[in-house]
Amino acid sequence: MAKIPFYQRSPAAYRISVARCRFVRRWQNLRDVSKLADEKSAEFLPFVIYQNQSLIRRTLGDVDPALQNNKAVNLGLAAPHVDGIIIPPGKIFSFWTLVGNCTARRGYLPGLTISGGRVSSGVGGGMCQMTNMIHWLILHTPLRIVEHHHHDGMDLFPDNGRTIPFGTGTSIMYNYLDYRFLNDTPHTYQLRLWVTNTHLNGEIRAAAPLPVRYHIRAEDEYFSREGDAVYRNGRVYRSCVDKRTGYCLNRELIKVNHALVMYDTSGLDIGCQADTAAEESM
Repeated sequence: MAKIPFYQRSPAAYRISVARCRFVRRWQNLRDVSKLADEKSAEFLPFVIYQNQSLIRRTLGDVDPALQNNKAVNLGLAAPHVDGIIIPPGKIFSFWTLVGNCTARRGYLPGLTISGGRVSSGVGGGMCQMTNMIHWLILHTPLRIVEHHHHDGMDLFPDNGRTIPFGTGTSIMYNYLDYRFLNDTPHTYQLRLWVTNTHLNGEIRAAAPLPVRYHIRAEDEYFSREGDAVYRNGRVYRSCVDKRTGYCLNRELIKVNHALVMYDTSGLDIGCQADTAAEESM
């Protein structure tokens, strides 16, 4: 019989584990404080490398619409803590270091959360949409992702309004599951995030233009039945293209998807393979 992890033994054990993880991350942040980006500027760097927007209120299965409205409030509170952040060469962007703990005392409301493969609600829920946005922007730059967690192995919602490939999302938990990237280029970058009534908007800017552009593409996507379960399969590739010549300089596999479908599969074309692409336009 497999040994039950300590954090799963009881609610108290889970709280102890979370407290320990948060303490360790705080100690690490104090040790590495000089490496973390903390300078913001209301003056924006001149070159827009990539920009995107995502709809805040989407139909996600039978998720309570009130949680979507609360998410809009939460995103509006968090975005100003990130908007305008400067990431000079050698610095690391840390989402949680900038945003802090999303508590009720700071005005955050119950929003959609995902834990252990289950959809639930919790104060400050909805921050994954913000780190999803940041991750999608960074994938279109040469910046190096140094910490990225994902809801691995689960396809939680149908593709209602999906505009980017499945498998390019994020999973975060204050403060020990963070989203971080390192600027190991010679140029300074700046991240912009802001919220309108309907959308979360983002830009990644730089002090100099890039000679290349990046394309993210999903390929070999299909659903398969394995026993009594249905799985979503596919691969996500990133290509680096020279702007001047149009020549592909590099193509890398960044994600292999084999995810258990957690919603009603009756309308899916199971066993039929398709090649799809998703690429946001500037």
